[in-house]
Amino acid sequence: MITPPSTSYDITALVSDAAAAPSLHNAQPWRFRYRRDSGILCLFADLERALPRTDPDNRGLYLGCGAALLNLRVAAAAAGLDPAVRLLPDPADPALLAELDLGGPAHPDKALAVLEPAIGRRHSSRHPYHEEEIPGALKDRLREAARAEGAELLFPGPWHVALLLELVRDAEGREAVDPGVRGETVRWTGTRPSSGAEAREGIPAEAFGPRSRRAAAPVRDFAAGRAVPGRGCAAFEQNPQVALLGTAHDRPVDWLCAGQALERVLLRATTDGLVASLTSQPLEWAELRWAVRDPGSAMAHVQMVVRLGYGPEGRPSPRRPVADVLDVV
Repeated sequence: MITPPSTSYDITALVSDAAAAPSLHNAQPWRFRYRRDSGILCLFADLERALPRTDPDNRGLYLGCGAALLNLRVAAAAAGLDPAVRLLPDPADPALLAELDLGGPAHPDKALAVLEPAIGRRHSSRHPYHEEEIPGALKDRLREAARAEGAELLFPGPWHVALLLELVRDAEGREAVDPGVRGETVRWTGTRPSSGAEAREGIPAEAFGPRSRRAAAPVRDFAAGRAVPGRGCAAFEQNPQVALLGTAHDRPVDWLCAGQALERVLLRATTDGLVASLTSQPLEWAELRWAVRDPGSAMAHVQMVVRLGYGPEGRPSPRRPVADVLDVV
């Protein structure tokens, strides 16, 4: 435990919560640096964990780091802190994504603090969900969570959901014939159960969920055509409840905001008894991404496709030790 002098917070605990965020292929592309003298906690992109073929512009990397930043803010609020946050504070250092001043006056955001218990419970669930519809009041809370971080959350109609499933299938076909993309999927996923404490990153076989009996399913199949011992198949919901999270612009700062909005939506959903999974495949191909947006909405840039509903909780994916991602100077 690293508790700075004359403070009441534990940097290790804060970073542990931050690092529980979702990221593309669970690559965990973040690093943290705490400056004891100033009380500043810095979030950096770990570009060695980028996926250049799957995520060539690092949009997904920024979303993952934004999600980690939101978890950090939630954990800080739960610890009674109200950190001042600066995004992309140094144009000369593009890897420095955010600075949090933990030493200022403490007026914690209660709306964030109540989400802290959900950080450890939030896991992607790639299992079939029940057909039970999400109540309108709960959808409104999820929309409010996205708006609080400068993004929008849209629940498209049935015709658009059907189109999204076709786009997912199209993206899977493109991935299947692209050796670079397939190679990154193979690198970051395993077809056998993880070895417990030794697992530190990527997506283990037990988190894949079952194969779909239908051609198109609202989940990403990380097996990528590989055999997975003991993996069964199942019928997924006929009417998946899908949401589009998007922003007005499409710059790195917007990706960071979208990542924070995404994680705030996921924590709100977890708190309210929902499970979720993310489907980014159609967004990873420029030729398909434009078709994901709803032409009848004002959402200019879709940043993530989120499947929500009621069903079994997902299995946790491994995490790197805090000592591997945190430097104290």
